[in-house]
Amino acid sequence: MVLAALCVHSSAFYLPGVSPRTYKKGERVKIRVNKLTSTQTMLPYGFYDLPFPKPPSGIKDQPENLGEYLEGDKIETSGYMCKMLVDESCLLLARTTYTATQANKFIKSIKDGYHCNWIMDNLPSAAAIDNEESRTQTTVYDIGFPIGTVKEKGTTLNNHMKIIVSYHPIPGKVEQGRIVGFLVEPLTVKHEYPKPWNDAKGASQLTSCYKDPATGADRPMPSLDSRRSDQYIDGGGEVIWTYDVKWTPSTIEWASRWDIYLSMAGRYDDEVHWFSIINALLIVLFLSGMVAMIMIRNLHRDITRYNRVPTEEERAEEREESGWKLVHADVFRPPVFKPMLFCVFVGTGVQILAMSLITIVFSAIGFLSPANRGSLMIALLLVFVLMGICAGYSSSRNYKMFQGKQWQRTTMFAAFLYPGMAFTVFFVLNFIVWVDGSVAAVPFGSMFAIVALWFGVSVPLVFLGAYIGYKKETVEQPVATSKIPRQIPEQPWFMSTAFSVLIGGVLPFGAVFVELFFILSSIWLNQFYYVFGFLLIVWIILLITCAEITIVLCYFQLCSEDYHWWWRSFLTSGSSGFYVFLYSTYYFFTKVDALYMTSTFLYFGYMFLVCFGFFLMTGTVGYHACYWFNDKIYRSIKVD
Repeated sequence: MVLAALCVHSSAFYLPGVSPRTYKKGERVKIRVNKLTSTQTMLPYGFYDLPFPKPPSGIKDQPENLGEYLEGDKIETSGYMCKMLVDESCLLLARTTYTATQANKFIKSIKDGYHCNWIMDNLPSAAAIDNEESRTQTTVYDIGFPIGTVKEKGTTLNNHMKIIVSYHPIPGKVEQGRIVGFLVEPLTVKHEYPKPWNDAKGASQLTSCYKDPATGADRPMPSLDSRRSDQYIDGGGEVIWTYDVKWTPSTIEWASRWDIYLSMAGRYDDEVHWFSIINALLIVLFLSGMVAMIMIRNLHRDITRYNRVPTEEERAEEREESGWKLVHADVFRPPVFKPMLFCVFVGTGVQILAMSLITIVFSAIGFLSPANRGSLMIALLLVFVLMGICAGYSSSRNYKMFQGKQWQRTTMFAAFLYPGMAFTVFFVLNFIVWVDGSVAAVPFGSMFAIVALWFGVSVPLVFLGAYIGYKKETVEQPVATSKIPRQIPEQPWFMSTAFSVLIGGVLPFGAVFVELFFILSSIWLNQFYYVFGFLLIVWIILLITCAEITIVLCYFQLCSEDYHWWWRSFLTSGSSGFYVFLYSTYYFFTKVDALYMTSTFLYFGYMFLVCFGFFLMTGTVGYHACYWFNDKIYRSIKVD
């Protein structure tokens, strides 16, 4: 019941992280500008990197946290003025004259598909999508609004903004309310006025503004008007920036004002997520049936036969017997290939597993609200750093079980292998976006903070966990290991390591691929993802699927007298990370319209880190499930 309640984001337990603010009529409501974003370049830029009109008092940056820096946010003041519950029309922002060079900046950004992102009362601006694919009975919205449009005659610039603010009235308080919606409809308008321009008259001299026939007062600009001329930016020239402000009452309460962003473009239909969960549950039920058949039927029969007193006839036929019991003296023999690397992989997998569990749970109950910009990124970073103690403990415990002596080197690898790989890729990609002048480039101070967290917190915790793990008693195996390894009989092709690994990753990937589409869309297509209740259920199903498929394939492997299960158990479920990378590649070429090579580097660089982390996490689950299975079955038999 709790998980079901968490899944419905419109009525879920919601902790937005900020207290609601009530505005009185006439009180100023600030509009701030954020980065310019494009799903085609994946490189955000500052709003004033383009020659937009600047506020008269100058540009002031809003203080940002580490997560906002990592996400490329750059929030600054603007010249747009709004007053609570005061409708205003055809307000003049600025009259500017652009050179050809400045105009070309706009033209390039428009052709690259850049959108403006504004913020009012901590709400990002939304805009209705108007194209043939999105014309449905329900209005569809997107984050931000386009700078302009490329047409046959040239490139138009959206220089008039229709700002529509929804507010929820406060019961018992007259002319007060809370902002629950922030929509911006951009229009391109070639403003006209009697020459020459008179600064004292301002917008009142604009004949292109619309007047009320009865009162003569300005009224909002209509969305469609064939008499209106477009503002082309080709070659530069004069541009007059104007805007309307309209306030509309709404029944939406303040706590639900993020619903429009969490269901943008209809991509987060609950039915799709439930379909994903049902699909994953069917996979789990299928695997559970196989595991139950193995445990109850085959294993129970084998254990009963092995434990009973053999007859004279059975002793004579003992040499012809085959099965998993015959490898009891070798099944817990340490892996031949790179046991230290295996322990490091398992330790890092435990670290990522703990990080994902804690982050998803806190997100599902609402603590990591999108209203707190950068909170999810900070949580991922801090929890990963703090879970370094789990990486050190797990790697040292397994390494000691393998009777390894170089635990200091193992700990160093656990502290630096995956974090070092991630930081190297991040540093290189950060340098690339810095060269391009993008706000996605993390400044030196934030980079230093990341390094300080790594060396000052994560590394000491890894060593602390390793010290604790290595001081504990060695794990006692259920059966003794012989000194001479048993010869493994020739295996059929369908029992080979490569085939088992490729097959093993299909079902775990099948349990998550639907949800993976939404996650990739939120990362690379500038959408919000906040259905963490669904994600928590899918994550649990993923772990169960990894455990069960590994147990099934491990049982078949042992029955064929192949006892090299350590690495195979890790790779069997871990290969789902390979399928995730293949799917992300397919997603890139079918859903992402990347224009530049830089975008390709960014996408595949970060997706490689994500998929490798997914490989470590799922592989760790498979290994621990397989070890538990082997421990149980070999403790249940009598060994001569």
